[in-house]
Amino acid sequence: MYEHILLPFDDSDGAAEVLHHAAEIANWADATVRVLYVADTNRDSVTVVGGQTVDVLEREGRDIVEEAEKTLETLGVSCRTDVVQGNPAPTIAEYAEEYDQDLIVMPTHGREGLSRYVVGSVAEKVVRLSSVPVLSVRMQADELLTFPYETVLVPTDGSDAATHAADHLLAFAAALDATVHVLSVVDDSALGPDVRSAIAGEESEQAAGEAVETVASAAEAHGLTDVVRHVEHGRPAEAILDCIETNDVHAVGMGTTGRRGTDRILLGSVAEKTVRSAPVPVMTVAEPE
Repeated sequence: MYEHILLPFDDSDGAAEVLHHAAEIANWADATVRVLYVADTNRDSVTVVGGQTVDVLEREGRDIVEEAEKTLETLGVSCRTDVVQGNPAPTIAEYAEEYDQDLIVMPTHGREGLSRYVVGSVAEKVVRLSSVPVLSVRMQADELLTFPYETVLVPTDGSDAATHAADHLLAFAAALDATVHVLSVVDDSALGPDVRSAIAGEESEQAAGEAVETVASAAEAHGLTDVVRHVEHGRPAEAILDCIETNDVHAVGMGTTGRRGTDRILLGSVAEKTVRSAPVPVMTVAEPE
């Protein structure tokens, strides 16, 4: 399913765990991992050493990808490396598309809970910009990364973006022979006590149920036999986190929407909140333009 996996890598704290996770996926998929270091052109990194002008970040990047390559080879993974200059997030997204990568595996520094967002991280920006599926892996010392994923959560709101993402995630789950939880959330936080609100709530619940059934039917078409349906009430991002914890979910998959590029803003969206907050890997799949 994934022949070419792009791993942007900078050797920051926790990145080694993500490297090993990418290696597990690559070994399972028989994929090649391309380790990419982006020398950030927003930083002043040019200096003179021994009378020669050198880019310190670029030289550091070559050392980092060389060490990553050694680790991947030890783990039995076919790999390639590259060091490029640029603004990290758009460079990663453009590189993945240019070199026909099937999946980007990104470490992210998201934190516990919905009130402690780290806004503006490279991973977050790549999720906004990438036409290639992105697997965001949160780096936490006290959390274990599980692969193969035995339980996959697919949230849906019935939109085209959610349906497109679900098809990709269901194919992935089927290849893993995973249990799939399909979740739709009725966001009734804005509803009041009057009759019109009650009617709107009933309509929302019906729509949520239909969205779940659409994905569940697609799961069965993919040959998945263990499918669990959920319709919950509350704020979507919070309900997703609750479902992860309650059902021992190993990974989440979601759709993103909008134009690619700098105008493709997801700030505050359910997908972005989940990427920042989920204690498990989150795969985001962009809706085709």
